[in-house]
Amino acid sequence: MSTRSQAFSLTVSLSSVSLAMLACASSLTALALDAPAVGDAAARPAIQLEVDLRDAPKRRFLVHESVPVKSGKLELRYPKWIPGEHAPSGPLNGVTGITVSANGKVLPWRRDHSEMYEIELDIPTGVETIDLQFQYLPAGDGQFGGSGSTTPNLLELEWNQVLFYPAGMPVNAIPIVASARLPDGWEFATALDTTRTSRNAVSFASTSVEQLVDSPLFAARYLRRVDLAPDARQPVRLNLIGDRPDNLDMKPEQVAHARALVVQALKLTGTAHYRHYDFLFGLSDHTGSFGLEHHQSSDDRTVAEYYTDPDNYIADAILLPHEYFHSWNGKFRRPKGLATPDYQLPMRGGLLWVYEGMTNYYGEVLAARAGMWTAAQYRDSLAMTAAAMQYQRGRRWRPLQDTADAAQLLYGAPGAYSNWRRSVDYYPEGSLLWLDVDTRLRTLSDGRVSLDDFVRTFHGTHPDSIEVLPYDFDDVVHTLEGLVPYDWRGMLTGLLESRSDDAPLEGLKRSGWSLAFDPTPSPLFKASEKLRKEQVQRYDIGFDVSTDDAKGKGTILDVEWEGPAFAAGLVPGMHLVAVNDEEYSADGLRRAITQAVGSKAPIRLLVSDAGLFQSVSIDYHGGLRYPHLEAISGKPDLLGRIAAARP
Repeated sequence: MSTRSQAFSLTVSLSSVSLAMLACASSLTALALDAPAVGDAAARPAIQLEVDLRDAPKRRFLVHESVPVKSGKLELRYPKWIPGEHAPSGPLNGVTGITVSANGKVLPWRRDHSEMYEIELDIPTGVETIDLQFQYLPAGDGQFGGSGSTTPNLLELEWNQVLFYPAGMPVNAIPIVASARLPDGWEFATALDTTRTSRNAVSFASTSVEQLVDSPLFAARYLRRVDLAPDARQPVRLNLIGDRPDNLDMKPEQVAHARALVVQALKLTGTAHYRHYDFLFGLSDHTGSFGLEHHQSSDDRTVAEYYTDPDNYIADAILLPHEYFHSWNGKFRRPKGLATPDYQLPMRGGLLWVYEGMTNYYGEVLAARAGMWTAAQYRDSLAMTAAAMQYQRGRRWRPLQDTADAAQLLYGAPGAYSNWRRSVDYYPEGSLLWLDVDTRLRTLSDGRVSLDDFVRTFHGTHPDSIEVLPYDFDDVVHTLEGLVPYDWRGMLTGLLESRSDDAPLEGLKRSGWSLAFDPTPSPLFKASEKLRKEQVQRYDIGFDVSTDDAKGKGTILDVEWEGPAFAAGLVPGMHLVAVNDEEYSADGLRRAITQAVGSKAPIRLLVSDAGLFQSVSIDYHGGLRYPHLEAISGKPDLLGRIAAARP
């Protein structure tokens, strides 16, 4: 998963960027979970799920579900722990109007007192099927699947939003047949196999609950499909939906980049772990912006002008590479703590620094190898990552490992003082960790071995298989030891448990580059500020401020812990009214920071806080500071080799 909400406070590399983020077609393996194989599901009566999406432009989905039952006590569960979201984030508050009936008679139900995602019923003797009717209201005030997902011209459906299932068996062993009715004239895209379409109705082949939840449905008035792997044995399609036809206008070079992404990913891994793959790409300013991985597809959402604005294109370049690499890392190979057989069981995120961290690293690498970024832009991205992590003051008390262990808390944590609180840092700091591993492999082996060899060994096993292969920390260590002998366990543990003030930048230095700051932002930095509507001055005056009118232009979003603004008394949430007696503007703030160089006069701010105005003076004279990488004299450029396309 990748999410934009944390992206710039951490690094551009999260993209519209993990969050960034369900199980595969054949689902979780019996070997891993001691659960029945998916084939067993075919012998059971199937749930029938009908979702009427014709009112989606009015922000309501109408659901009818027929569930095979037996007499006695029944527990029905609404998905709670959503794969890829790493948290109990099922949007239960969107479910309304629940009615349960059997043989024409309404059955009473009651919510479990200790588990809000479960309802309980008594099934009368002789009843073999119950009918549920309810509405799902995509309100758009949550994260990921709980964020906005409809406009008058498009909809983005995650099946876990519209589904109850019976307790008592793994979700990969519960058969289900789904169908949907769409607004007139709309087209759809999904990784599900279609059995029948007629006018605005579509029916899908029988599958498991797990595979259904793993296969979101996008539909829109305007939809464009691009074949990314012509004549391939395992097709890959890019399905674009937008609010306007021009949102779907990819330039020829952008199509070439997307096709090169598929080529480079397969050269990296050696094999596909999908029968086919569908990018479901929503381009809208009115829905959530994030990426959520699935095994044979991905739910990708970003701004409407992604393809038509060059700045947006480079600022969010890693979204598709990140989610695509998740098909191998996170879906095919999945930490045991995240390979749960039921959506009610808590997930353990201790290895998210592999699941998301390595994916973040290769999302950046594949963006460069596919031509979405130049080598210089790849370096600029790493500079932003390194700077963001160097300024994460919370490392003093919260090690990287705890950001993974506490993932379910941190996705929804406030942005205020995030540099002290720390957020889901296993994404950006994970990039630095895996750069360290990559460069260490290269130097220890005199260039014969790299992290690409780890990927080919770890993720390229079981060619063409789509069965999940879980792993633990020992599996990661043993694979590295098999490539190059070294104390990998000690190295990784040291990085994960470090409480140093300094970010792990040894891999960057080993690659021939060092972090530096100068007064000029890189084009990628400026594009990222533009996309995220933020002015980032955390590396100089010590705060970030919103440039978004909708979110309150001039609102201070975060204050660097113990930085100059912090010392002067600024706090997140204050509104910046004026700078040096002039109304706040982004250019005016930068001008004031520049003019303070060589002067003894402080930078004067007028701020409002809870309706009260106050003057604040910041004693800072160091000028503008933006992150860059500088080449280290005499060292080879390993970053150039890492970013180069594989022949």
